[in-house]
Amino acid sequence: MEEFFFYVKMGLHHVLDLGAYDHILFLSALAVPFTFKNWKHVLLLATIFTVTHCTSLALSVYDVVTVDVGLIEFLIPVTILVTALFNFTYVFKEGVNVGELLHYVATGFFGLIHGFGFSNYFKMLMAEEEDKITPLLGFATGIELSQVTIILIVLAIAFVALDLLKVKRNIFIAAASILIAAITIPLLIATFPL
Repeated sequence: MEEFFFYVKMGLHHVLDLGAYDHILFLSALAVPFTFKNWKHVLLLATIFTVTHCTSLALSVYDVVTVDVGLIEFLIPVTILVTALFNFTYVFKEGVNVGELLHYVATGFFGLIHGFGFSNYFKMLMAEEEDKITPLLGFATGIELSQVTIILIVLAIAFVALDLLKVKRNIFIAAASILIAAITIPLLIATFPL
């Protein structure tokens, strides 16, 4: 049980680490268009992200898939930017309606990419472990708990902006998405494969 909680703690730190804020940016971009009324939808998106993130870790730990780390490091900010830009479909209601299924599929695909970004380090940690399932489950639990925390913070910010300060929803979504995109662009430039 001690090993499980070690990996829960690692999962929490992995997402909440301010030095590696890509998860925070991605989850913020994912949650920005929603309010507490949509909490089930946002939680489902976060859970899909967790499951696919841990799936890519498992594929790596069990040597099923090996990926180019440089490409993955570039794709991570791409996923954040695409998610922030996707939010504009919520700003312009007459815009393209891609539907929930595509949103779920895209979030799952982005979860795979983010998981592969951490997979080499996680694989190195797992090298000496005989039981790989307990660490994976502990890590997944830590990731999910930290993601729920971030999403609750973003939903609370949305509540303050929309319900207390009476900011128009489309302005809030657009401003938050532009801010996320602006923070992401330097990451994109820094990781661009030459």
